[in-house]
Amino acid sequence: MLASPSKDEVEQLKKAVAIMTADEIKNAGSLTDEQVKKIAQDAGIDLALFAIFINGYALNYKPVS
Repeated sequence: MLASPSKDEVEQLKKAVAIMTADEIKNAGSLTDEQVKKIAQDAGIDLALFAIFINGYALNYKPVS
């Protein structure tokens, strides 16, 4: 079941986005697994939460071929 992120989850995601470089933000849909893991670790947030967020972002903005 889909659900909106909790306040704690939103705060975690804000931490991750705050430490991302401009290039990482611009190309968020193309981040590698290693980059996602490093950002989550550096931000001190839940890796699974961040990976789900990035995957959802990538799917939402992926061009239709």
